[in-house]
Amino acid sequence: MSVEFVEKYNNSNIKPELCVIWLHGLGADCNDFLPIVNELKLNRSIKFVFPNAPLRAITINNGYVMRGWYDIMDLSRLDGAIDFVGINDSINQINQLIEKQIANGFDYSKIILAGFSQGGVISYLAGINHSQQLGGIMVLSCYLPDIKNIIGKSSSNITTPIFAAHGLSDPIVPYVIGKQASDALINAGYNLKWHEYKMPHSVCQEQIADIANWLNEL
Repeated sequence: MSVEFVEKYNNSNIKPELCVIWLHGLGADCNDFLPIVNELKLNRSIKFVFPNAPLRAITINNGYVMRGWYDIMDLSRLDGAIDFVGINDSINQINQLIEKQIANGFDYSKIILAGFSQGGVISYLAGINHSQQLGGIMVLSCYLPDIKNIIGKSSSNITTPIFAAHGLSDPIVPYVIGKQASDALINAGYNLKWHEYKMPHSVCQEQIADIANWLNEL
């Protein structure tokens, strides 16, 4: 099943140099980060693609059906019981979306995977394990499940720029597991830059400015 998505251009009059595929968090949808395109105030033309996660029952929410990239069984142990089937299905959907952009004329080196929370997890995993080198990976307020069995599967993106950010007072995805993921990737030789902010599970203006600078410099 193909993933639903919406597209937005920060400058529709100029051919885009990059394509950013940006994944939302649990319970949100493809409209969640649409406003950030204008807030970034970029100095280059970029195509943004915002996919919708599939509807699925989420265990921690008493089985309530909502948009999620995978199921979460235990909020107190996000890196514990892991829905690998859901994760792999979502990775495959994002890989298909990448191929759509390639068919539309983008090179793999011009594709940036981005995501917040659950979306960041999928962007992490799809990005570092992709068979082709991508242009960049941006992960916000997220973590890496089963780190020891994930790192090292593919070396294609070992030098790909990774922007990783987390809030110091995040009550949903604890800062410590976000930092553990970044430290593990740095220790494994990945080209990751860590950013932390005085915020909860959210996005702040300082972070938006840093994201803009990162995208402008890629």
